[in-house]
Amino acid sequence: MARKGRDISGWLVVDKPAGLTSTAVVNKVRWALQAKKAGHAGTLDPEATGVLAIALGEATKTVPYITDALKAYSFIVRLGQATNTDDTEGEVIASSDIRPTDEQIKQALGGFVGDIMQVPPKFSAVKIDGQRAYKMARDGEEVELSARPLWVEELVMTDRTDADHVSLEMICGKGGYVRSIARDLGEALGCFGHVVSLRRIWSGPFEAKDGLTLDQIEAMAHDPKLDAYLKPLEVGLHDLPELRCTAEGATRLCNGNPGMVIASDVEYGDEAWASLDGKAIAVGIYKSGELHPSRVFNQD
Repeated sequence: MARKGRDISGWLVVDKPAGLTSTAVVNKVRWALQAKKAGHAGTLDPEATGVLAIALGEATKTVPYITDALKAYSFIVRLGQATNTDDTEGEVIASSDIRPTDEQIKQALGGFVGDIMQVPPKFSAVKIDGQRAYKMARDGEEVELSARPLWVEELVMTDRTDADHVSLEMICGKGGYVRSIARDLGEALGCFGHVVSLRRIWSGPFEAKDGLTLDQIEAMAHDPKLDAYLKPLEVGLHDLPELRCTAEGATRLCNGNPGMVIASDVEYGDEAWASLDGKAIAVGIYKSGELHPSRVFNQD
């Protein structure tokens, strides 16, 4: 059975409030815009705030490119305590009277920059044999997660309000868990640690300062005014090179066939997107003057 709703495409940037799941925010946006299809690019924990980029319609095909993009977080770590969830939602499982100096913290942060290996929190959406880790953890099952590679471009201390709390900012790639950073930093400092507040400042091309609150979205629900805040789906392709194509090339691409594109400095085998009159036609691999499509957009 076909899903009811409007065939509307684009991106809506939401400044997510604390206390809601990312899925709940997507459902609220879909309802407000009466959209047939919606999804998000990168889950935020329920208590986290900040950028949640919602893709609508054809823009959902560009979600992987935003998921893979760099993201920036601002967060506060509570030193001296470890919790079973690595944030304030869990129970304290270990504590310490040790409190590192500012210099010790700054020195330790260097070990979390660059290519690192990170073990996700036990209370996370990572799947183990088809089951979510958080469900297994809640059921009291033993959860063993393997370390995963993560690129951390920057991790700096921005404030130290008191001996127990340190404010940090991090820029990282896909799959980063801020809760794991807090946990591992606490262990490296010998004092334990967990996240007490977390905000995503930006995600790829989307910034929190440009996001709508849920109150604003609800106030404009089912109103054309809300449509004006949609960003074009092409924004989701900001990290890929753009290749212009001819009308004939666009027709071929729309049918899933290789289409001719205008030459540029894109190299053979590179991933790129083709446009006609500024609209995205397809994403694919560039080969000898043609784009071989992997995703085709219907923006009629």
